[in-house]
Amino acid sequence: MYKPNNFDVLCVGHASYDLVFTVPQHPLSDEKIVAEGLLGCGGGPAANAAVIVSKLGFKAGFCGYLGNELYGESHWQELQAQHVDTRYVVRGDFATPLSVVLVKPDGQRALINYKCQIQALKSKSIDFANLQTKVLLFDGHEPQISLDLLDYLAGQGVSSVLDAGSVHTGTLLLADKVDYLVCSEKFALQYAESVESALTQLSAQSAVVVITLGERGLIWRRGQEVGALAAPPLSNIIDTTGAGDAFHGAFAAAVAAGMSWLEILRFASGAGGLCCTKLGARTGLPDRQQLNALLAAWSVN
Repeated sequence: MYKPNNFDVLCVGHASYDLVFTVPQHPLSDEKIVAEGLLGCGGGPAANAAVIVSKLGFKAGFCGYLGNELYGESHWQELQAQHVDTRYVVRGDFATPLSVVLVKPDGQRALINYKCQIQALKSKSIDFANLQTKVLLFDGHEPQISLDLLDYLAGQGVSSVLDAGSVHTGTLLLADKVDYLVCSEKFALQYAESVESALTQLSAQSAVVVITLGERGLIWRRGQEVGALAAPPLSNIIDTTGAGDAFHGAFAAAVAAGMSWLEILRFASGAGGLCCTKLGARTGLPDRQQLNALLAAWSVN
């Protein structure tokens, strides 16, 4: 069992329940198609990140909201089965957010998200007394709680990472307050005219900026250093759902482990790539043995 309130990574933000349909193609207007497969499992950026942190052998916690209905209870049980600490999960009568994901044979996806009447948790609504963690990972969907944590743990040597998947109020609020700003290409192109321009502009807000580019790898800037990393050598891509979540969770875990900068990037990239080799975000999250095997093969090549 974990020590009370003691984590390697505490992931803060969104939890949903995912219904993932395998389809021959994305439907056109007024078109009816038949799914070839269905997977139901927990999802959401911060919740998925917490699961992969645990699967990689680290102490993980999740902080966010889950409803009391069927989907929320199922997700709650999934988190506990994956040894993710749920003491900072708020349960309530509003329905758990639901995502429907349509995945084509080439791995490309379309998503529909439903958040019902859920509002972000209010500041001071969670008691973080005695919390100790090495890294905080935010996805921007719980901005007030995230600010509470940054304030509570200020000066304690805790690193902070933002999963900036898209431009919205939460990601913009936290972008200049974290140690590591890890952005998707979508976020970058919403923020600036090109990923290169976004990298330069965002570096004025955070000392370390990473922009992930899917199959094209990533680019980064750390202080005055800049660089790029190719994607890991994987050919059996099935579903890109959750690849970003896997990347961010592994990135935070690597920071907690004190890895070198290039080790952090490779560790995170390998996790994100492996997630694409299985259907569904949650089921695609690799464990440490799988990731180590990929990293060993990657270094040989």
